[in-house]
Amino acid sequence: MADSYPLFPIFPLISFVLVLVPLPWHLQAMNTGTCLFMIWTAIGCLNQAINSIVWHKSIVDRAPLWCDISTRLTVGIAVAIPAASLCINRRLYKIATCQTATITYAQKKRAALVDLSIGLGIPALQMILQFVVQGHRYDLFEDIGCLPTTVNTPAAYPLSFIWPNVICMVSAVYCILTLRAFMKRRAQFSQFLSSTTSLSVDRYFRLICLATTEIFLTVPISTYTLYLNITSKPIYHWVSWSDTHFDFYIIDVYPAKLWQSNSVFASILEVDRWSVVICAIIFFAFFGLAEEARKNYKAAYRFIARRLGLNPPSDTKKSLDTKFGLPLKNVSGANLPDFAHQKKDPLDSEKGYSSFSTFSQDTIDVSDYTETLYGSPLSAQAKFDIKFPRTPDSVRFSRMTV
Repeated sequence: MADSYPLFPIFPLISFVLVLVPLPWHLQAMNTGTCLFMIWTAIGCLNQAINSIVWHKSIVDRAPLWCDISTRLTVGIAVAIPAASLCINRRLYKIATCQTATITYAQKKRAALVDLSIGLGIPALQMILQFVVQGHRYDLFEDIGCLPTTVNTPAAYPLSFIWPNVICMVSAVYCILTLRAFMKRRAQFSQFLSSTTSLSVDRYFRLICLATTEIFLTVPISTYTLYLNITSKPIYHWVSWSDTHFDFYIIDVYPAKLWQSNSVFASILEVDRWSVVICAIIFFAFFGLAEEARKNYKAAYRFIARRLGLNPPSDTKKSLDTKFGLPLKNVSGANLPDFAHQKKDPLDSEKGYSSFSTFSQDTIDVSDYTETLYGSPLSAQAKFDIKFPRTPDSVRFSRMTV
């Protein structure tokens, strides 16, 4: 199998940034399950990227403390992303079966606490329970990094191996019930979503697609891994805690040539570490390119540009039809020139003339230009109003030098 370096550390690092881009507005909307999905996926991408960089062409145990943290994160993330997907499907089901269009702050807070207990509690519990069947500290794989170890005993299946499948099955049940409830209550469902500020119909269905895609990704991988554990490895009898954890602090190392020689095992390792990157890219495709995301990108760009002393263009430009109250007729593809806004100079009134009443030879005749756009002659009063605006918010024209 070919070495995927440097593609693998590059893609996880890019995915780490991309998946966190929509986090601020989802936090503001209190979408707890979606936020947990982003955070856990970002942690998984960063963890895999660091491992692939530190142990590229190396099997030296140069960071034992990091490996202890990394392996615990790997164990937790294996169920954390499915748990976050379960939170999303559960919330979608609650919305689809809600009988009232009003949700109080106390109800939102309670729902957020339940989501946190699922999205944080289950991974934390899995990290603890996996330690029961952890044979030794960790393994080091060249080009992969440090990975957790689990003794293949009957106790390992209920404590560790089957958790992703069970969570995905519950999540799939919620997904089916959500679609069933939606088909029954379409009109009431649309009315409920229109009364909420944090969720639109478009975002609702993108959440369904995200959670469903995660199920289709997780179930085949975890099921095949479970099948390999049952068929390709001997299942050892559970004797005791001391027997399972005998010589616990040993660290096994596997050079790339050794683990790559087994094509099935190498494929599982590669698919397992690329799966979290794929989850991040899929999430960004659903939410990082949506309409609300583009609005936030523009707002962030304008904020940064103003901090740097730049003057970014505004999205809301006043056209002549809104400025002068005239109906726009038969205008296609015509854009009026932009003029800067300027307040009236108080010194002009003292000199006896207005800064808007005199023009240089290079000034555009706005009345003629507007006549061409509207397709019909303007009245004398309209031409006068355009040439000689009476408000400080009028368009700016060049002033004759005295």
